[in-house]
Amino acid sequence: MREIPFPDPGRPDTRSTVRFLAWVAARQWPTQLVGMASGAVWMLAIALIPAAVGKGVDEGIVPGNPAGLVRWALALLGLGAVAASMAAVRHWFAVHNWLFASYRGAQLTALGAERAGPALTRTLPSGEVVAVFANDVMRLGGLYDVMGRFAGAIVSYVVVGAILLAASPPLGWLVLLGGPVMLGSLTLIVRPLQRRQARQREEAGRLTTLGADTVAGLRVLRGIGGEQTFLRRYEAQTARVRATGFRVAGLQAALDSAQVLLPGVFVVLVTWLGARQAVEGRITPGQLVAFYGYTAFLTMPLQTAVEVIDRGIRAHIAAGKMLRVLAVEPDHAPGQPARAELPDPGADLVDPLSGTVVRGGLLTAIVSARPEESAAVAERLGRHGPGPHQTTWGGVRLDDLPIEQVRRSVVVSEPDPRLFTGVLREELLAARRPTPAAAGGGSGRSAGTDPGTASDTEVHRALETASALDVLEAVPDGLDGLVEERGRSYSGGQRQRLALARALLTDADVLVLVEPTSAVDAHTEARVAERLAEHRRGRTTVVTSVSPLLLGQADEVVLLEDGLVTARGTHRELLADPEHPAYRHIVIREEEPA
Repeated sequence: MREIPFPDPGRPDTRSTVRFLAWVAARQWPTQLVGMASGAVWMLAIALIPAAVGKGVDEGIVPGNPAGLVRWALALLGLGAVAASMAAVRHWFAVHNWLFASYRGAQLTALGAERAGPALTRTLPSGEVVAVFANDVMRLGGLYDVMGRFAGAIVSYVVVGAILLAASPPLGWLVLLGGPVMLGSLTLIVRPLQRRQARQREEAGRLTTLGADTVAGLRVLRGIGGEQTFLRRYEAQTARVRATGFRVAGLQAALDSAQVLLPGVFVVLVTWLGARQAVEGRITPGQLVAFYGYTAFLTMPLQTAVEVIDRGIRAHIAAGKMLRVLAVEPDHAPGQPARAELPDPGADLVDPLSGTVVRGGLLTAIVSARPEESAAVAERLGRHGPGPHQTTWGGVRLDDLPIEQVRRSVVVSEPDPRLFTGVLREELLAARRPTPAAAGGGSGRSAGTDPGTASDTEVHRALETASALDVLEAVPDGLDGLVEERGRSYSGGQRQRLALARALLTDADVLVLVEPTSAVDAHTEARVAERLAEHRRGRTTVVTSVSPLLLGQADEVVLLEDGLVTARGTHRELLADPEHPAYRHIVIREEEPA
């Protein structure tokens, strides 16, 4: 038995939604083929039951022949047994194909999201990405679920049409040509329905995004009294989703009713013609009984065909949404070959755009009146964001190194601490650097330890440096305790300190911390500043901050004005430098002279 998720979901054909849907079908063609074959046998067995009943009437009941009646009764029993057994097989493969197609789509989308990285949320709303996983992947699989029945519908429809054609050419041609014509008329509904469903899907994605943003910022909203404003925005977006839903509902109801109306009209017409021919003596009583059975059966393949159209619309829209995720190009292509050797860990890191020089083995602080300027330098030092990048490390451009190697060696911890659901120990060690063998690197020097292999002593040391042992003590099971969604059970300061401990546990050659103590009190900040300097002594560390407590522990401070370096030195030297009053103004809020 195959298991999901797949070790390798494959490389999809993303040139169009139709090609993508065909590619998914091709990946599971054996089970798809068995499902279609069993579906064909199942529905064909059901289709032949009216024929067996008609034969029993003509060869058993009408002439009073018990042997003929028993013979066709046994034939009915056999057809029933075949239909029952094939129904079970068809259903098993239908569920199999549905789940495997859905999970393949989910894996591909997840890998696409992972590959795109930060570029994904810059390109698509987060709510739309969530909706792809919540709804679209299952709608994709729904198309492959119904294909077994669709194959059975086609085979049985052709067989019934041939039987009717042999018994009565007018009825046979009516069945063989009338059904496709009626189904073709559904295109008048299908195209508008597809457009309206796509529109509703977009509005629902915006609603999900708005809801997620509101929930995530609920504490801030309450602080500024903005709950009602966002509630009104949510209500307005809900009204738009409802309005588009009403527009979809009308056409969806028309399509659903067509599953009953069109086969019903078809059945009435076939029955009326059959009855007339029976009255005129052109068909036997058994054939008349069989015709009534056929008319009842024909609703099944026709309704199945309409259902395939509906599932196809949903799968087409779902595939389009998934392809939008897969089409997002990452800021840095993975698997890039190395064009230079990895520099020595103690080499200088240089950002030419701002003139920032981070000296190897030292703790460097970057100060700016505008936090976004120093954060931008931090991102460039870690090769974050779209390139090209001019940052060099030991004279080597970071763009000339594989991105995987850069991420292992230069870690940037952003100011917004994000914790994920899971065991606290695993959360803290999630970014633990792998060894070169595990990561595929070949620099020849130590690159840290395998993920998750740090001892509790190392974890406690990182927590102590981040002044986060009190957070650990508050968790009932300590390091084995569970972190709730987004770490919501922790305060902002606790989340920030846990994020700092997590960054320290990466054991990176270069560690860049963006505003690591912005959410903690002064006493805690003083402890963190002193311990951080000791913890990273002799290793390259960058801190963006305007806190005098952190700046006082830095080996060198870099002052940015309008995004460019205007001064450098120790914290005390810059405070005493009369040529750069902007530093005192930023750090100790001293008014600049007029």
